[in-house]
This record gives sequence, structure tokens and C-alpha cells, in this order.
Amino acid sequence: MNASHAHRHHPVFCTVVPPHLLDKAALSEDSRRADLAQRTLERDSLLRTRRRVTAVRGIVPTLAAPASDDPERTIYDAQHRTRLPGTKVREEGDPLSKDATVNRAYAGLGATYELFLKGFGRRSIDDSGLPLDATVHYGEDYNNAFWDGQQMVFGDGDGDLFLDFTVSVDVIGHELTHGVTQYTANLTYRGQSGALNESMSDVFGSLIKQYSLEQTAEEADWLIGAGLLGPNVTGVALRSMKAPGTAYDDDELGKDPQPATMDDYVNTHSDNGGVHINSGIPNHAFYIVATELGGKAWERAGQIWYDTLTGGDLTPRADFADFARLSTAAAVTRYGDGGAEHQALQKAWSSVGVPLAG
Repeated sequence: MNASHAHRHHPVFCTVVPPHLLDKAALSEDSRRADLAQRTLERDSLLRTRRRVTAVRGIVPTLAAPASDDPERTIYDAQHRTRLPGTKVREEGDPLSKDATVNRAYAGLGATYELFLKGFGRRSIDDSGLPLDATVHYGEDYNNAFWDGQQMVFGDGDGDLFLDFTVSVDVIGHELTHGVTQYTANLTYRGQSGALNESMSDVFGSLIKQYSLEQTAEEADWLIGAGLLGPNVTGVALRSMKAPGTAYDDDELGKDPQPATMDDYVNTHSDNGGVHINSGIPNHAFYIVATELGGKAWERAGQIWYDTLTGGDLTPRADFADFARLSTAAAVTRYGDGGAEHQALQKAWSSVGVPLAG
């Protein structure tokens, strides 16, 4: 990675609930449901604009003493307001809070830190021990969670469409991985590079859940946001890596629009060119690699994805074919040509219809 690339990081505003889902809810005949969805969309739009304005300044990597192997977590409580970060309620090493949401956020930050450290030797998001900050109880019935380029923020959900956004550790891992991407390949949040950005977060979010539960690839559910949908929604999660397009099918929210292969690639101007929709394609490729190799998915499949993301050859505007080519090369570099890893990569990208040769 050249020096200019290494120093030019442009954080983006990344939510875990895609706008197309909230758009549907905003059309509901249930006025409360529609109002809350609209309020979340308006808040997200404001935050996205603010992030775009501040992103032009970029981020200067931390020049500090060598990082320790221990996380530095701080949890804040927004007390249902929208001013960040809020009131500090738990710091690293503090005892359990009486607030279960605070404790879930704290544990989720720790699980994410631990996978990146023990799985890939990475010390926090920036590999230099960046403190991990999170704010809970953001806004009134706020139906989302996001990474704003500096910290995690969790809404409580409205109890109808969504529950508390700290309930799914993979959602916490998903959002923090946007930070890892920001500090490494810095994938542009639009079109195929944006879908890759979203997919990186789903991949490592899922791996963080699997690592926390000590699951093998065969035992994992491969769902993103399981347990997050409210009692009145027909569905099991926000997304499925095993079977994109099957996570929900609800009378009001519609059917999960994610494609599993390039045959069903969605061309759209909304959601930055469908970054939350077309991410189903590289998500499914990772699922195929992980299940072909078996065992603990973070050990080989995850290592290949991490090597590709952090290796310095993945450019900010990379498309699916670029990632397919570089991930296959990363598998050969680490594990050799013609082995199970190389074969799994070839099968996966072929299965989802992404060419390996330009």
C-alpha cells in the first residue's frame, strides 16, 4: 500500500438496517409504524450528510506507543436523545451495569476485539489499539444501529419492527468491521465496491458470532441480525448468507431482495447503488468457501478474506471480480496452489457467477 493511500481514509455512515426496508415500513397503514420508520430515515439522512461533510478531512493514523493486547471500551448512554456520545456509563474493567443493553454493547465490543486479535493478530479497528466507544439508547424508538466513522451507536428499536440493536453480536461486529474496512481497503460506499464494503461487515460479523458461540461452519446459522426482528415481522433476520433472499417475507416490509448470484444482480440508484442488496452475492461466495472447507470458518476462509481486505492490493473502487481474483491469489499465497482452499475459492466464485479472469 502506498503512503498516500494509507493516509487517506474516508469514513462513511453505515447502518445495519438498509433503507429499502425502512422505506417499506414508512408506507405502512399503521401510523405509528410509518411515523417511526420515517423518523429513522430522516435521522439517517441527516447523519449521512454530516458524515459526508466531515469525511473530506479524512483520518490520520494514530502514531502512538505499541498497542497492548487488551481492549479499551467505553459505553455511553444517550438517554433517548441524539447528541453523541452521551453520558459515560461503563469503562474498561468496570463491573456489570444494571442496564442489560450497556452490558451487551460492552460484551459485543469485546467479542469483536477478541476475534480480530486472536484470529488475525489485529489490535482493534486500526491495528493500533484504537479505543472502542459505543452509545446506547440513541433517540426515541430509533430503528437502527450505525458506525459513524468514530464510534458505534445503537437504537432501542420500536419493539414492533425491531428490538434492541445490541441483542445480536453479529450486528455489533458488522458495524465495527466498517471501521476495519475504513482503515484498510477503504472500499468506496457505492455500487459493487459498496456492496463489498457491506459484505465484509456481514462476513466478519458472522465470524464474530460463530467465534463467540464456538460454532463450526456447519453449526452456524449464517444469519445477520437473528433475533432483531420484532414480534410483528414475518422473518428470521435481516440477511442470510446461506440463502440470500430468504431472511424475511413480510406483508408490509416485502420480501428480502438479496440475490445469491450475478444472474439476479440488482441495478438500482437507491441505497448507493444497492450496497445492502447486492452484498448477498459475495456473502454467498464466502458461505460456500467456509462450508467447503468446514471446521471453524475464521481459521481458513476468514483468514483468506482478511488477507484480501488488508493486503494492500484491494483498491477503494474494487468490484466483485477484483475481489474474486485477489481472494483466490491470497488463498494460493497462504495455502498453496491446487489445495482445498484454492479449489473452494474457485467453486465459490464460479457458483455465484463472478469471473476469476479479467
